[in-house]
Amino acid sequence: MTTPALVATAWTSAGNTSPMHQPAVSPVPVAERVKAVADAGFCGLGLIVDDLVVIRDAMGFDALKGLITDAGLTHVEIELLERWWIPRGAAGHTYDVRDLLFEAADVLGPAMIKIGSENGPPATDPLALAAPLRELAEQAQAHGTRVAIETMPFSAIATVPTGAEIVSAAGHSAAGLLVDAWHVFRAGTSLAELRATLTPEMIFGVELDDAVAEVVGTLFADTVDNRVLCGDGAFDLTGLVATLRELGFDGPWGVEILSTSFRALPVDRALRLAAESALTVLR
Repeated sequence: MTTPALVATAWTSAGNTSPMHQPAVSPVPVAERVKAVADAGFCGLGLIVDDLVVIRDAMGFDALKGLITDAGLTHVEIELLERWWIPRGAAGHTYDVRDLLFEAADVLGPAMIKIGSENGPPATDPLALAAPLRELAEQAQAHGTRVAIETMPFSAIATVPTGAEIVSAAGHSAAGLLVDAWHVFRAGTSLAELRATLTPEMIFGVELDDAVAEVVGTLFADTVDNRVLCGDGAFDLTGLVATLRELGFDGPWGVEILSTSFRALPVDRALRLAAESALTVLR
């Protein structure tokens, strides 16, 4: 059997930082991160916008591209754009982030730019987001990439079925979904619901992670502090993988582990543990 291809998503290689930090820049030098990702057997990596700002100003995206290429990595993804439906110049707009991500995309050629929504209650009219998503997808395509909505149960686009509805209404080949096991199961979405709402062409990426059965603290705090290695928790990861394979997705598979204990580990060890655990599920 061919070894499944894995991607070290941004937080998995970031070391001792967290989405709770502002800015959430990794304390690990990017050259060290890239080498550790490659040494652990991953085919690619992700980077957040806070890291991209530092990298742009310190060494430039061309030098980063050289590091990635020299390490033999073939997959890059960058994140995270939120509130993308707000017009440029209006209160709360995020065009500074959008412009930076597109600048990086022009050099790095990412497989996708991950986009979220906004923390808070679910959108009352999610289909109102279809037109701005289509516009964003057109812009991404002009920069040689795509955009993938990561649904999150504590956000405006709370579930994969809702995200699929928006993507379907947008009707653009460069607009799709990032299916994160954490956000599937913590949102209470069933595998049957995934089968009923997802189509093969809208699945741009998948992220694997695990959790204990009960939420600890707030849902957001649980998300960023309490993930466990794949197979060490209560999620039906083998069922999720089988369902997504039935829908035509078979990698590369992202691995996204965020926890207080995981980020305290040396990055090279953390990455090896993350890869080994994901492969156990995928095989």
